[in-house]
Amino acid sequence: MSFEHHILNPATEEVVATVTASTAADVDAAVVRATGAQRAWAAAAPADRARLLRRFAATVDEHIEELARLEVREAGHTLGNARWEAGNVRDLLDFAAGGVERLNGRQIPVAGGLDITLLEPLGVIGVIAPWNFPMPIAAWGTAPALAAGNAVLLKPAETTPLTALRLAELALEAGLPEHLFQVLPGAGDVAGHALVEHPGVAKIVFTGSTRVGKRIMAECADRVKRVTLELGGKSPNIVFADADIEAAAAATPMSFLDNSGQDCCARTRILVQRTAYDRFMELLAPAIEAVVVGDPSDDQTQMGPLISRSQLERVRAYVPGGAEAIRGSAPEGPGFWFPPTVLTGTAPDAPVATEEVFGPVAVVLPFDDEQDAVRLANATPYGLSGSIWTRDVGRALRVSQAVRAGNLSVNSHSSVRYSTPFGGYKQSGLGRELGPDALTAFTETKNIFISTEA
Repeated sequence: MSFEHHILNPATEEVVATVTASTAADVDAAVVRATGAQRAWAAAAPADRARLLRRFAATVDEHIEELARLEVREAGHTLGNARWEAGNVRDLLDFAAGGVERLNGRQIPVAGGLDITLLEPLGVIGVIAPWNFPMPIAAWGTAPALAAGNAVLLKPAETTPLTALRLAELALEAGLPEHLFQVLPGAGDVAGHALVEHPGVAKIVFTGSTRVGKRIMAECADRVKRVTLELGGKSPNIVFADADIEAAAAATPMSFLDNSGQDCCARTRILVQRTAYDRFMELLAPAIEAVVVGDPSDDQTQMGPLISRSQLERVRAYVPGGAEAIRGSAPEGPGFWFPPTVLTGTAPDAPVATEEVFGPVAVVLPFDDEQDAVRLANATPYGLSGSIWTRDVGRALRVSQAVRAGNLSVNSHSSVRYSTPFGGYKQSGLGRELGPDALTAFTETKNIFISTEA
């Protein structure tokens, strides 16, 4: 039996849409349809597949503003962020299309003949996308999987299915074969679980919490099913005394407040060398207080609401009443609002300093020297991203090599580019997405030996 799910605007708590949730039977039927579509798609000429993906990208480009406004309503993202997200979907499709005709195997020298490898599509791919960046992260799996010759079944988060459903419509409008890219909105423990356990789904791409990722990994292991996991983070922002302190302080607020802190790459542990600590804090306080929090549809807004009431309560639980902190402002009344918050008197081993809050909350911790900075940076089960602020190139390289994280930036907070690999160490995930090798993650390598002996 299917049921309807109400989609709320996080800024107003108003219902913006009602979506019918997919059942296990719906997933099974979708796999059957996708299997047939995938075979025809894989048999098509590479140039034809690339052309259709570029047409899909062009169609998305024509609907950037529509998709962005839809994202604002269902996810509470600021309009500027939402426009970037829709544009990122377009760019990912374009980038993936460029790889279709470059998905090369190899010729390997062997005795007695010729040995070649082929990269063949896996089949049907299940992509389970999160609510924090519904459009781009859905495209991280979908675009390269389609380019490599697979079909895709996308299960969006329960709270943010609207942009995914619209993208599926645009794919058909662009000319992609019917059933090749299907969206299955619904609950994770129903539609998501059905995708994971279905024998007709060759691989699962999941972005979400480490807790759920572990469960999916175990279920996939039982079926020897391939899996890519992009999970939690507790990323450090390491500021050395020799850095441009003014620039580091100015860049810090949006390093953890972007998307209201609902970002696994958020730099929520601000590590500052003691000799620069006082100066950094003098600059940080007014920068935090100046962040504009409010109506996400206003171009001037820098931070919007949290996604839901349950997420708001989770974030509140991490910030004890009367805690020593720098606080910004947030609207009162309807909506899931929490002010920008930097805790200044927190122990390094406190839950708020070691666990992923997934909200606009950071802690600031002093360190003594390079070794101490690395120790603090690595004192977490996560290893997704991080930043290093210094004018010393040698130090930047030493610390980058010592920090156990998959994506690091020097004098920057950049983490994600569609042309470079993305993924985490430790409990932040398994595998890599994006970058020049993205398509190969959705292929099987076949080795063929041809004897030339008479």
